[in-house]
Amino acid sequence: MFRKIHNTKGESGTKQKKKYGEGIIKENLQVYALMLPTLLLILIFCYVPLYGIIIAFEDYVPGSSFIGKDVDWVGLKWFKQFITGHYFARLIKNTLVLSILNLIFGFTAPILFALLLDQIKHLKYKKFIQTASYMPYFISTVVVAGMVISFVDTDGLITSLLSVFGFARENYRTNSGAFPWIYTFTNVWKGFGFGSILYCSIISSIDPGLYEAAKLDGANRWQQVWHVTLPGLKAVIAINLIKTVGDILSTNTDLILLFYTPATYDVADVIGTYTYRLGILEGQYSYTTAAGVFTSLIGFAITYVANKISNKLAGVGLW
Repeated sequence: MFRKIHNTKGESGTKQKKKYGEGIIKENLQVYALMLPTLLLILIFCYVPLYGIIIAFEDYVPGSSFIGKDVDWVGLKWFKQFITGHYFARLIKNTLVLSILNLIFGFTAPILFALLLDQIKHLKYKKFIQTASYMPYFISTVVVAGMVISFVDTDGLITSLLSVFGFARENYRTNSGAFPWIYTFTNVWKGFGFGSILYCSIISSIDPGLYEAAKLDGANRWQQVWHVTLPGLKAVIAINLIKTVGDILSTNTDLILLFYTPATYDVADVIGTYTYRLGILEGQYSYTTAAGVFTSLIGFAITYVANKISNKLAGVGLW
């Protein structure tokens, strides 16, 4: 008798769970339908191509199959060749330099812009500045690169302005010392406005009562920013910082390809441009795939460590 009653309760509990699960699916069916196209795109373009990683461990010949009797497996040969290669140190150095510059200026610029924009009380002027800051993001990278190249040419606008302050008239695009700053400034200018949208939306959702309480305690405008606004942005800043640090071995390869010249290879050639030349132009698919896998593994390790540190210090992380 006891066993029958026990089993009956278990079966009823299972049925209730099934009904509950089915109810959630039915209630959110429209949401799942909206998510489906995005999930399919992610599956097709992000996960299915991962199958191609296998060519990093073989001597792949274009047109041949990835797996079969004729596959020449070479193990970690291409990884060793990349790490011990003549250009490895230069590639890592240039990638880190450009990424750190972008981390310092590109990561902080949207936050500072959002904080400054929040201080503007004139609504029409605020909207005008906000809209103007978004515009560069929607301009093609090719167009932006063409504009900057013309500005830093020998007779360009920026070169002419710098000559007034005693700088030499030259084509700064071929100047190794100027290239990192040209790249960083262009990258920041193009993306800081669009990147500030998230911070602006978070700031607008902060409880106004917190600012009123800070005013009653005698806090001035900048003290309110420090003690109210920034703590409200802490979670978003921490998550974006983790993602940015994780991408430290990734750069805006498209922009660098449009900017760099043989004269600036010593400071502009990064892992992305190197794999483009050898993989796309020279057809060394196995070698460049190994370089890409190496970069991804290092990026994942850095992201994992940054997430651990963020969870410990700020109590916020990706997982």
